[in-house]
Formats: sequence, structure tokens, C-alpha cells
Amino acid sequence: MNAPIPVAHSAIAGPSVAVQKVRSTAGVEAWLVEEHSLPLIAIDFAFDGGATRDPVNAAGSAYMISGLLDEGAGDLDAEAFQGKMADHAISLGFDARRDDFHGQLQTLSRHRDTAFELLALALNAPRFDVDAVTRVKSQIVAGLQRQAQNPETLCRNALYAAAYPGHPYGRPEKGDIDSVSKLQAAGLKTLTRDLLSRGGLKIVVVGDITADELAQRLDQVFGALPEGRPRALPGTPLPIQGLGQTHVIDLDVPQTVLRFVGPGLMRNDPDFIAGSVLNHILGGSAFTSRLFLEVREKRGLAYGVSSSLLPLRESAMLVGGTATRNDRAAESLAVIREEMAKLANEGPSEHEVEEAKRYIIGSYPLRFDTSPKIAAELLSLAVNGFEPEFLSERNRLFAEVTLADIGRVAKRLFGDPRLLVQAVGRPVGLV
Repeated sequence: MNAPIPVAHSAIAGPSVAVQKVRSTAGVEAWLVEEHSLPLIAIDFAFDGGATRDPVNAAGSAYMISGLLDEGAGDLDAEAFQGKMADHAISLGFDARRDDFHGQLQTLSRHRDTAFELLALALNAPRFDVDAVTRVKSQIVAGLQRQAQNPETLCRNALYAAAYPGHPYGRPEKGDIDSVSKLQAAGLKTLTRDLLSRGGLKIVVVGDITADELAQRLDQVFGALPEGRPRALPGTPLPIQGLGQTHVIDLDVPQTVLRFVGPGLMRNDPDFIAGSVLNHILGGSAFTSRLFLEVREKRGLAYGVSSSLLPLRESAMLVGGTATRNDRAAESLAVIREEMAKLANEGPSEHEVEEAKRYIIGSYPLRFDTSPKIAAELLSLAVNGFEPEFLSERNRLFAEVTLADIGRVAKRLFGDPRLLVQAVGRPVGLV
């Protein structure tokens, strides 16, 4: 166990968090932030590989597994397992994302024995009882049926399918009605053994627990899982396909949902910090971004419009979108393209850069005002390959971003005007 890594607090240094690195006897590692002023323990963890590990013809497998791990484990059936959580006010949940299989546990420290026992059972001895599999499958299929004509869902799924054809990123994370309907317990059990391995596992614990106790708990919960290996990072980011194309799904609705994607920045890219400031200026701010001002405030084309940098493990995207009247969809997209071109050709103003930096730095402490938030933020750093010391560096890196940096990154991201555009509705004049 390492000594705590103190992170001082100031406007630039960032939040005050002391992170210990804990290693168990079996070699399980975790980051720990001890906080004994409240009788709470929060755990966030992520296994390497989520929906990307779904078999080719079984999309939605990891997502279904995430709904089954707390539906009975060990000698507890679903009712007994859920009842034990409720009786002890324990919150336990799982989620299959594109690149990781995520879990969360929150418990009062006086119920820690029961909480860790249930978590260990869920990860090491899930039951996959026939009735639980049938019930969870029915719930997922019902949700997919409700979303089948949802413009937002249709647009997002079609956009990813066009951007990453033939790759797991191109498949919906929850699967589709056909793929989920065919999932069986045997295949889910096999995939669970691959998903829940220690290769690439990241764990963060925040709360009323010591490093010595945590080391024992880590072996109790994670020690018996397969070693596994983390996936190798690609030498170069997976390119986005279909740039320059516009696709429309015809749907009889009064508004067109518009989504666009262009090349983004990987999280370890040296330009990512400057790119984040640039995106805040373009569409990352809810009320002051250029897209908000130009699309909503000045022209009244849409209620909301936004953009964001989305770094994935194997690729990186700049994504954005809006929803507007069918007869104004083409105008809305033209305004979005125009603002991106202006940033590429002219860059932002010094005032825009300073205001964006001030907001990004000033709002950062809000991510650390509760134990679950601290755990989530630290887990994000760990998953993206950062060390705890980054907390001390983060705000300084943003503060040092210059107008010239933003201009250079704007040319890199927006210099090529080609976007992949997906629309759902009946847009006039879009194609």
C-alpha cells in the first residue's frame, strides 16, 4: 500500500483529494480515498470491454448480463438477493457501456459485510435462473419496442452504424429486438467469464474504510476472478467512415432530429485539453456557446443544440446535434457548419477562450462534492490511463491553453469540413 497522494486545493490546483494506492495479497489494485466523517462507502469499478465484447450475432449480451448479475447469486434467488439489498439500504448496479463493463456499490459502513458479500456473489456466482433470464429479456425487448420509433434512438443508432460499419461500435449497445430475443443463458454465462476478468480492471473506493481493510475486501470480491488480459490499444485511431455523407430516415414527425459526427481527439492526445476548450466555445456550453447563440438565440431554429468530444478506446469523435422543424433542418445544419468553418478560419476571440477556461476550471470542484461523484471522477481518470497526480495538473493544463493553441486545434478538427450527418424526420432540402 502506498502513502496517500495529497492533492491540494486552489482555483488552479483543483480539489483536495488524498488518494492511496492499495494492492491486495492476490494482486488486486484499487485507488482509495479515506473519508471517515460520514458512515458511507462508495465503490466504482470497470472491467475492460463492455458491449464491444458482444459476439457478432448476439448484440446486447453484455447489457443483458448487467441486468442479471443482481437477479440472484450463490444460494440467493432474485427475490432473496434484492430483498437483502433493500433491507440493508444497499445500492448495487451494473451497466454495459461500449468500452467497459461498469459496476457501482454504495452502502452505509455498518452494512459493509452484507454489501461486500452481495457484490462478491454477484461477480463470482451469478445464477442466471430461467425465470430471471426470461423476465430481464422481456423487459429489455419491451424497452426496445418502445424505442423502435423514437427519433433520437433511431438517429443515434444509425449514426454509429454508418460511422463504424463492421465494428462493434456500429452495433447498438443494448442490441436489437431480434438479437436480444435469441440470447440464451448458456451464451451469457460464457461471455460473463470473459467480461469479468481482472485484466484491465480499475477500482476506486471512497469512504469510511481503511487501506488494510480494503486490501482484504478486494480479495474477497475480486481475488478469485480470472486473470485475463486487457485489450491492446490500436496503433492509430479507428477512422470514421462516411464523412461527407448525409443520410435520412423518413419518419412522419413534425421535427427533424439531426446528428453529426466528425473526427475527434483521443483522450491521451496532447491536443485534448485545448480541444475541450474549443468544444466548450463551439457547443459545449448550454447557454453561451456559439451554436446556442446562433441556432437558438439569434434565429430561433431549435430549443437546444450542442456538441461534445467523445473519445472512445479505439476511436474518437466530435459529435453534436439538434432537433428543429422539418422546413428549417437544412438552415440549422448550414449554421452549424458555418460556425465550425469560422472557428477553423478565424479562430475564437481571446474573451471566448478566457471565459471557457474560467468555467471549465471553476466548475471542476462540483465533481467532488459527494463520495459517489469522487469515485466516478477518479474511475474515469483510471480508465483513461491517468494517475491520481493528474488531479493536481488538470486545471493548470487548462489555464495554460492559449489562443494560438485553440486556433491550431480548430484547424485540425474543422479544417476538413466533411461531416457524417444523420437525420430522422422529413427534412426539407437537406439532401
